[in-house]
Amino acid sequence: MRTERAASFARVADAYERARPGYPADAVLWLAGETPCDVVDLGAGTGKLTRSLAALGHHVVAVEPLPEMLDRLRAAVPGVTAVVGTAESMPLPDDSTDVVACAQAFHWFDHGPALAEIARVLRPGGRVALVWNVRDERVPWVDELSDAMVGRTGVDRGAAEPIERSSLFGEVEHATFEHTQDVDREALRELVLSRSYCAVLPDEERAPILGQVDRLFDEHARDGLLTLPYVVECFRAARG
Repeated sequence: MRTERAASFARVADAYERARPGYPADAVLWLAGETPCDVVDLGAGTGKLTRSLAALGHHVVAVEPLPEMLDRLRAAVPGVTAVVGTAESMPLPDDSTDVVACAQAFHWFDHGPALAEIARVLRPGGRVALVWNVRDERVPWVDELSDAMVGRTGVDRGAAEPIERSSLFGEVEHATFEHTQDVDREALRELVLSRSYCAVLPDEERAPILGQVDRLFDEHARDGLLTLPYVVECFRAARG
């Protein structure tokens, strides 16, 4: 089931690109640093983090297992090197990058092999950097939206503990940032459809979910837009 859900993003690549939020600049700076360096965006998807890293002047290599996602990434960030690969097997040399960043992806990895592979491609002193946009479920209607979307955000499955258990990295640092995303009705629907939990459902099971999402939009949108708040959860640790 986990493999099927991960592969489901190929079916919803367009919705993912249109509806998923990007990442605030202060979070990206914390993850990758202000000085331009070599960064791997691992599990890059359609390049939501890739474009922010490139905008800061970093030399970015995007690694993504699904060609459908890479097609959208190449269109969105045409100057970036983009290659097919997985967290457990990257087509990159040893000691070849300064940062391996993973946005909204680490919970899909087989953590033991993936962290060993990340350590392999990092230069001495390089770091792994993880980030998730987490809907701010302290807000009651957002909590209700998360329930309607058939699943919570993947950071709940743990970030620091697998890194610490690997003994390949130093202390795990944690920081949070906040930002918001304004969505219209169609964008909110696409945001829901881009979730793996919903992407694998047959149409008859998705319909009532979208009905609940439409109801929440009608109740909380203003002037045709709904402001969705996020807490940006960030983690980083240097290679040991």
